[in-house]
Amino acid sequence: MNVAVFASGTGTTLQAILEAFTDAPREVRIALVVSNNPGAVALERARRAGIPTFVADHRGRSRETFEEELAAAVDAHGIDLICLAGFLRILSPGFVARYPGRILNTHPALLPAFGGKGMYGEHVHRAVLAAGVPISGCTLHFVDDVPDGGPIVAQAVVPVLDGDTPASLAERVQAEERRLYPQVISWLAERRVEIRGRDVITS
Repeated sequence: MNVAVFASGTGTTLQAILEAFTDAPREVRIALVVSNNPGAVALERARRAGIPTFVADHRGRSRETFEEELAAAVDAHGIDLICLAGFLRILSPGFVARYPGRILNTHPALLPAFGGKGMYGEHVHRAVLAAGVPISGCTLHFVDDVPDGGPIVAQAVVPVLDGDTPASLAERVQAEERRLYPQVISWLAERRVEIRGRDVITS
């Protein structure tokens, strides 16, 4: 399974994926790292690992042109699965429809809570703390035409502790993201995941 990882920033989740599959069986191959940010640290991580990179800067161009460039790179590398790992652009329904059941995303909360437009990164953790809930976590889900609305594959739970800040909560959530994302990729490579409408069946 050829995997492309889309990342916009430091690429810590990308690094966890790279490390998980460095010596993995041939069923999983990280074939491409894509960014909309030419200065993303994620690109340097990929280059150090010998992974091809592609940059499609979204600034100063139409969304259609930007996404056509993304799709051309994905198709040229024979990508089977797109993994969004801190990719700070919402993909259009048209782009998502080109790759049904083939785009995976991580969200730093337990969807369907604390998801949707504007809910990313620190904004999510601030909202969780403001709500006073006792737990948070991360969600791995397939992408559809509703932001953070696609079928859920797996979740991991972390406690919300007294005295937590957005940064301290984020640290625990990100640790679970780095553990769970490679696991879900492995399940997909092993054909252990089936989408049935809104449900995801894992064997």
